[in-house]
Amino acid sequence: MFLWGARQTGKSTLLKTLFPDARRYDLLHSEEFERLFRYPALLREELKNIDPSNIVIIDEVQKIPQLLNEVQWLICNRNIRFILCGSSARKLFRAGANLLGGRALRAVMYPLVSAEIPDFDLLKALHNGMLPRHYTTPNPQRRLQAYIGDYLNEEIRAEALSRNLLSFTRFMEIAAQCNGEMVVYKNIAQDCGVSANTVKEYFNILEQTMIGYLIQGFTATAKRRAIAAPKFYYFDVGIVNYLLKRSKISTGTDDFGRAFEHLIMQEIIAYLGYTYSDEKLTYWRTSGGYEVDFIIGNGRIAIEVKSCEEVKPRHTKGLKAFQEDYPHARIIVVSMDRYRRMMGSVEVFPAMEFLAELWKGNI
Repeated sequence: MFLWGARQTGKSTLLKTLFPDARRYDLLHSEEFERLFRYPALLREELKNIDPSNIVIIDEVQKIPQLLNEVQWLICNRNIRFILCGSSARKLFRAGANLLGGRALRAVMYPLVSAEIPDFDLLKALHNGMLPRHYTTPNPQRRLQAYIGDYLNEEIRAEALSRNLLSFTRFMEIAAQCNGEMVVYKNIAQDCGVSANTVKEYFNILEQTMIGYLIQGFTATAKRRAIAAPKFYYFDVGIVNYLLKRSKISTGTDDFGRAFEHLIMQEIIAYLGYTYSDEKLTYWRTSGGYEVDFIIGNGRIAIEVKSCEEVKPRHTKGLKAFQEDYPHARIIVVSMDRYRRMMGSVEVFPAMEFLAELWKGNI
């Protein structure tokens, strides 16, 4: 099995808890890395006579793509079970590494979700983000600063972009300003002082290192012409808060509304991933100005996120327009309303109730 996930989502902690007696190779340890990098066949020699009932875990496997040839031999010839853990498959793809064909399942680990946290605090999540070490601290700023520094040093230097580290750092800040917005590569390139092709590659790096999502436009409506350009979100709202220097998010402000939408997106992405759903998350925007924040599947559910305390009919115009093309779509507003209610065909959910129903499988 491949277990992917951004740094500090808890992959290693989870595996240590589930498999405390597993043979473990941690490639973040310099000595482990150096000996296996120098001679990958050591893995085969050391595991050749291991009990096949044991689990072998290789952490940060993307650091030595050549190990995957040894892994395949051990799977085929010794029936050894592996869990291959890492923060990015990008390096493996770029190196043309052996991805084990159909022999390996793939799973992704996300930041914490509301259903995993007893007494989940929505406001704390909006401020701190949902990475385990960040959510639980009173002031996550220094940890967020270290997180971004580690990401740049480990992931971006590994991309041979060390000469362009300053431009990539600037790009990350501009991407945070565009978080939740439609991506226009030319405009971002002008702000960053690089080419549009370079910006597109930078977004690909963020996505493939699991630090961000490009959410595509939903274009399958017939009555209104839809825009196909993607929207970008960082994988965790705390990252955006740090990059934009949002230290205090007050209810009723634009910053609160953006962070609220981002958090709901995180939860939906994680739910679809953890349930191995075939449905994709998209958004809908028309050339005439109608917009719906999130579409699940082929128009099955349309979700608008509003941070107001009382949803009004004007907040549902995009949903109603979408329903004209998809009359059987379930249309939902997630808000800060006190109670769940119906506005004609529109379901209005208080945020906490929406999250509870989502993780019960009722959305």
